[in-house]
Amino acid sequence: MPTGVATLIALFAVGAMAEPARPRIVGVAHIALHTDNLEAARKFYGKQLGYEEAFRLGKPDAVACFKVNDHQYIEVYADWKGSSQLVLAHIAFETDNARQLRDYMAAKDVKVPGKVAKDRQGNLSFMIQDPDGHDVEFVQYLPGSLHSRNFGKGLAATRVSERIIHVGNTTSDRAAYDKLYRDVLGFRDIWHGGMKDDRVDWVDMRVPDGTDWFEYMLNVKAPSAKTLGVMNHMALGVPSVADGYKTVLSRGMTPSQPPKIGRDGKWQLNLYDDNLTRAELMEPKPVEKPCCSPILE
Repeated sequence: MPTGVATLIALFAVGAMAEPARPRIVGVAHIALHTDNLEAARKFYGKQLGYEEAFRLGKPDAVACFKVNDHQYIEVYADWKGSSQLVLAHIAFETDNARQLRDYMAAKDVKVPGKVAKDRQGNLSFMIQDPDGHDVEFVQYLPGSLHSRNFGKGLAATRVSERIIHVGNTTSDRAAYDKLYRDVLGFRDIWHGGMKDDRVDWVDMRVPDGTDWFEYMLNVKAPSAKTLGVMNHMALGVPSVADGYKTVLSRGMTPSQPPKIGRDGKWQLNLYDDNLTRAELMEPKPVEKPCCSPILE
């Protein structure tokens, strides 16, 4: 083999070896929402869904953090500016190495911050923007951080669900989202379906190292505020939607519709906070054959 060719091969091998590996992405860390009525949010997430407000961030009553479990939260920011601003602030995923993930994404030509530093809660985190400009955060919980100091605390027995099983937001270009979530981050398609059998309106992409998923919400044209709330949503996993329905009824909630079986064959109950964000109670396993494609494990 000519010397020059051998040198090029060696340099290529060194470069490939030097590229950082993707660390683990284990699940949904939180969903963050804006509100213009924090007391209404406290009633919905705290009293009716039963989550403890584990701590507050920033100035008094700036951000309320409702604890779903030790690794998952619903953050509500009391700074909504009205229809000019999305109610969805950002979604966040947990990783076991934020700095390495930043470096890995940079090597894949994803626009990332110049460095990863501790955030105000004492964790390592950084933010990117998805193809439609939504903020997406990646967080690594560190020992001694506000979250870690609260492990085992604030796990109210009143919680209607103990896990956020997925989050979703509007998605204009499936190929662009696939490039980020599938090709770069390692998420995988576990189900896709639509309002009709011959179209795809939703794509469920499971995190590479856990069971939670992110849902593309496709074919959304000129959405109203309520439609945005339906699309930019969270799903709370429950063993029984029927029992969850009884629970929220007993706490004074009046859902607009009773539980139903969705196109994915799963029982669900759609609930809406005061700013129209949908929090659906969902049984993780289908009870009927899903439309459009099988659900992959």
